[in-house]
Amino acid sequence: MPAFAQWLSYTPGIPRTAQGDPDLSAPLPRTSDRKPDFTGVWRQTESTQSSMKPQPSAAALSKKRMEDLRRDSPEALCLPGPIAYMGVGKIVQTPGLLLMLYGGTYYREIFLDGRELPKDPNPDWLGYSVGHWEGDTLIADTIGFNRRTWLIGNGTPGSPQLHVIERIRRSDFGHLEVKATYADPTVLQAPLEVTTRYVIDDVQPLEYVCNENERDRPHLIGKASDLTSVKLDAKLLSGYAGSYEFKSHLYVFSVSGGELLLTDGPNSFRLITLSASAFATLNGVRYDFVRDGSGAVSHVIARTSEGDITALRKR
Repeated sequence: MPAFAQWLSYTPGIPRTAQGDPDLSAPLPRTSDRKPDFTGVWRQTESTQSSMKPQPSAAALSKKRMEDLRRDSPEALCLPGPIAYMGVGKIVQTPGLLLMLYGGTYYREIFLDGRELPKDPNPDWLGYSVGHWEGDTLIADTIGFNRRTWLIGNGTPGSPQLHVIERIRRSDFGHLEVKATYADPTVLQAPLEVTTRYVIDDVQPLEYVCNENERDRPHLIGKASDLTSVKLDAKLLSGYAGSYEFKSHLYVFSVSGGELLLTDGPNSFRLITLSASAFATLNGVRYDFVRDGSGAVSHVIARTSEGDITALRKR
């Protein structure tokens, strides 16, 4: 898990509490033309989505990609990741153009200068976006994706027919919400609706170049079905189900088909059972559940290459 941002001692322009923390409930900032100003670095806190209904061909391709351990995913190839995972990154806003910078070598442009979408766009990884205002909500309209994009991380493909509508709204200084609709009749039987919420972050992005020292892909060998998994009692598994929070980020665990699932963002992942209290994802992140003195599960520790993350149980 790469570190995309760093803490700074002070970021100019952020209103602060008496303790020096960012004041997330401070008034909504506005530009000189009285539009909401989305400028800032935004960290995702939660994401929910409607039930996904892929076309049979898309479902088959998704199944194959997951069986192949996602070795041909955009991330493994150092290409822009799944569209629904992009987030908003660092936003820089001008009257005619809104930029989303992703801490690496790619970015999104949303034109606010009144131009129309291209009639015959050259297929691109991030598409072509234009936007307009409806009150305090920015409506971003995007088309022109290529055939190599993934829609979400489970291998569901994107396509040149994908059409994305995003409704972006900042409610106060510290909170941003994006309601996105993904429509593509060649991939989806019905549009996918994803709502993602963000908080302002007191950080600045670090430079990140995936190809600089990429070592992961040669190790993505074998098949997902080759992995063995310890079978646990359903009652024991259900004791781990619930929401766990780390710095406003939620990890949601649930039980399905006798296995533990992790929902992190718009996707759910099947976890491999390592022991009675330890589980892992296909990309190697281990989750250890910890009980308190009374025997109740109190928190989970995500053990990543960048260090351990302790998420406390909410419910």
